[in-house]
Amino acid sequence: MKSIIVFKSYRLWTFSFVFFLSSLTLLYGQTAAENGFVDGVNYKKNVVYKTIDGKRLVMDIFYPKPESRSGKAPWMVFVHGGGWAGGNKENIFKKAHLGTLQKLIDKGVVCVTIDYRLARSPVTTYESVVDCKDAARFLLKNAEQFKLDENKYGIWGGSAGGHLSLVTALVPDSYFPGDEQLSDIHPEFKCIASFFPFTSCLNPELRPGSIFENGTLFTRLLGGTLEEKPELARLLSPTEFLEANSPSILLLHGDKDLTLPIINSHYMLKVAKEKNADVELLVVKNGGHSFSGGNISPSFEEIADSCSNFILSHLGKDK
Repeated sequence: MKSIIVFKSYRLWTFSFVFFLSSLTLLYGQTAAENGFVDGVNYKKNVVYKTIDGKRLVMDIFYPKPESRSGKAPWMVFVHGGGWAGGNKENIFKKAHLGTLQKLIDKGVVCVTIDYRLARSPVTTYESVVDCKDAARFLLKNAEQFKLDENKYGIWGGSAGGHLSLVTALVPDSYFPGDEQLSDIHPEFKCIASFFPFTSCLNPELRPGSIFENGTLFTRLLGGTLEEKPELARLLSPTEFLEANSPSILLLHGDKDLTLPIINSHYMLKVAKEKNADVELLVVKNGGHSFSGGNISPSFEEIADSCSNFILSHLGKDK
């Protein structure tokens, strides 16, 4: 299936990248407790999934109410955004994602939000992907302990996290070996939900008008220029690894996004058509990055409905 879902509303809106950068430090304030999660009751806080260079990388695991569970539960990994160099696992409480979290939990899906190494020199986005893969490997290895289904799981994220989610699920594990204790585990995600992502380092048509326009951001991601790191640039381009048998993908993107413009998602949709991959796009009219702006259509509630229904349909759960 290759399709575009459009909710119609036509009020123009513009978004400032300066505001986007400042927002990164202002929108992570909500806590699990404020959203009804109590450590040791219905979620596990700061579970260590690996230690690297003396740093413990952690995840939070959110559980449905006992009456919504039956045996091992399907699960979703959430990867936060923040320009690849910022943000944290509490990003899951941002408005663009909170509704999806709540609806998945209500339907019996365990949700896991992870921290990963950020792209701050000498660390690059390569290490970020390794950590995302290791988080999924860790959960599969310990599925019995955490009461997780070994077959029904997916991944989702927004912005940088949307990009990392795509790379984590689409690019073979052999390119991103991580913790040796997890090296024999190879996740096979059932679905990917990617909010306002970056989709290719290799296509120059995606850069004008975006944060990648002058090329300097590639140094953060790659640890060098595109010319210096061509193979890594390919590995961080999820469209290069899209195939007919890839997991089903839902892209969600605002048509007024000036940070990572919607052409990123349109390009992935185009590649999907060429490769007969199962990708669909939900267009948010009047939506900037993170669906900011006035009079967006669909609404945040409708976005959460669409995303959760997509995920539930691929995890074998009733909508």
